[in-house]
Amino acid sequence: MSPKMQIRLAADIGGTFTDIVLETPRGRLTRKVLTTPHAPEEGVMTGIGLILGDAGLAFADVTVFVHGTTLATNAIIERRGALTVLIGTEGFRDILEIGTESRFNQYDIMIRKPAPLVPRTARFTVPERMDARGRVQRPLDEDALRALAPRLRAAGAEAIAIAFMHSYANPDHERRAGEILAEALPDIPISLSSAVCPEVREYERTSTTVANAYVQPLMAGYLGRLRQALDAQSFRGALYLVTSGGGLTSLETARQFPVRLVESGPAGGAIFAAQCAGRLAEDRVLSFDMGGTTAKICLIEHGQPASSRVFEVDRTARFMKGSGLPLRIPVIEMVEIGAGGGSLVHLDAMKRVVVGPESASSVPGPACYGLGGTRPAVTDADVTLGLIQPEAFAGGSMTLQPERAAIALQQAVGTTLGLSPEMAAHAVYEIVCENMASAARVHAAERGAVIGTHTMIAFGGAAPLHAARVAEKLGVRRLVVPSNAGVGSAVGFLAAPVSFEIVRSCPVRLNAGFDTAAMTSLLDDMTDTARDMVQDGADAAALTVRRGGFMRYVGQGHEIIVSLPDGPLTPDALPALRAAFEAEYARQFERVIPNAPVEILNWSVCVSTTPAKPEPFAPTPARHGAAPERTRRLFDGARGQFVELAVHDRDDMRPGSIVPGPALIAERETTTYVSARFDAFIDGSGNIVMDMKETAQ
Repeated sequence: MSPKMQIRLAADIGGTFTDIVLETPRGRLTRKVLTTPHAPEEGVMTGIGLILGDAGLAFADVTVFVHGTTLATNAIIERRGALTVLIGTEGFRDILEIGTESRFNQYDIMIRKPAPLVPRTARFTVPERMDARGRVQRPLDEDALRALAPRLRAAGAEAIAIAFMHSYANPDHERRAGEILAEALPDIPISLSSAVCPEVREYERTSTTVANAYVQPLMAGYLGRLRQALDAQSFRGALYLVTSGGGLTSLETARQFPVRLVESGPAGGAIFAAQCAGRLAEDRVLSFDMGGTTAKICLIEHGQPASSRVFEVDRTARFMKGSGLPLRIPVIEMVEIGAGGGSLVHLDAMKRVVVGPESASSVPGPACYGLGGTRPAVTDADVTLGLIQPEAFAGGSMTLQPERAAIALQQAVGTTLGLSPEMAAHAVYEIVCENMASAARVHAAERGAVIGTHTMIAFGGAAPLHAARVAEKLGVRRLVVPSNAGVGSAVGFLAAPVSFEIVRSCPVRLNAGFDTAAMTSLLDDMTDTARDMVQDGADAAALTVRRGGFMRYVGQGHEIIVSLPDGPLTPDALPALRAAFEAEYARQFERVIPNAPVEILNWSVCVSTTPAKPEPFAPTPARHGAAPERTRRLFDGARGQFVELAVHDRDDMRPGSIVPGPALIAERETTTYVSARFDAFIDGSGNIVMDMKETAQ
């Protein structure tokens, strides 16, 4: 089947909704269904069945299915993973507790560190030792390891993580330990740090390996059930999972390395925003993704989202690096906060309105869902303000109950503060928008970006409702709500390339002792391994290889990545490598250190298919006025009264249509609020573009 005849399907499991997107030669269809936390595959299969029915197709017609999920992340945050045991080198039982010996808040005497996924009672050690060069200092005591197996069984182990000292330099001991335990405990999955994260820094490597083991039984079970459900429906197409780095991987690789899926949903959103930025020819973009449970902020420059090698999950202090569990995986860098449509509202001890991070999820959901929830959420506030039409929520899949929302807001906020339900809703709206603006300010400051010079691209079911107010708080003057914004992450999945990245530690200085032959061999071996991970279902001739070196001045604690040339490394390439390092170092830090020795600590190889190119930008025709379809009463918190607002149907609007604010633009998956500070128009590609007015309203 030619690419034009492909039937491609994407599914994004969120904390509240599961989004389904179907692309056919006739166009794109979308669906939203409530997530089924007890068995996520049920919601996925229900949504797929509905959307295939809309298109008049069957499962057997689908050629590619791309899937992303936050199940791994939620399992870590909610501590719902497997009972995991950790086996380390004798004398290093407490690596998870010691960490890096740093404090994320130096002067907080009540500091609360993240609890390890493996308690001390489930950590064991065996005699063995490698040095930093991979030389055996103490042989692995295989008898001690065999004697440990019954204790692991007695402890009820459901997953095993093995992380020996310096195994990144020589994995022999870990591999042998894995073989012995697999023979003694064949029914328990084993994660080796030399396979999951073969890099220096013992704490991060151990933490990543433990997290992989912790979620592996859960994810393997879910993926297995999903595969069976698809097989039962005669699905014969290619199945891919989205990784945290924005690439696609096979089902088997996802089962082996489920830790790489922790941010798969948000990664799809960043890809979606990057595609939109490419079509709009925008070089500086602030991606704003707000769904039912969380909000994600990501900076995208020159069409590429910022990337990182370290991600923290389950932070005990919001926005504070070091307060979460570190995972060394390829990841799109963003800030994520508990601010979504399902985020619950309460008053703290000082009677301040607090939103999130606890979520109503899909069960029981916000009070207005009528599914048993009694505590108010952000969606209840939006409904009470009049921003959401109750009869056509989530693509018309459910009807909301505004009276339940008003009661919940009055009981939780209004009565205590002496506010009407509408003013309580306005307070919630302002707080959640300020929370998201604060997250964006912090993220921009960490990246050295001037946020007011960026264009905001807003998507997710809740973002278009809040984006204008967030933009006002940030001083962002241009805002875009793309087509299919309510299911943006799932749309982004379909643009992701099949890829796999490998990073290995092998410290080498750029001097006369640099062994170019050995480093070339290392890179070739990494490339072959990555190709094996990608070639299943991908055209080998179309694969691209990107090589990089994580470089630093000798003695520094952190590295920056520099692109390495294709082909064998030669002595003649060393001066060019140093020049490339210093150019990147100067770009980031405005200076270099003359004549200081430079080293490459980690080596990176990423093999991928060619990413999908953004569709060409369509010019916008002459602008013209658009008559509203109807009006709706909206509560204006600044005035303390209801006002009549024009409501436009996005599907009926043509390119060039102008909508002066304030107004609402309704569509199947979401609603866009055009505040009084903005005017909107529909561009040639069908995007809603909002420009801030020159004078305040």
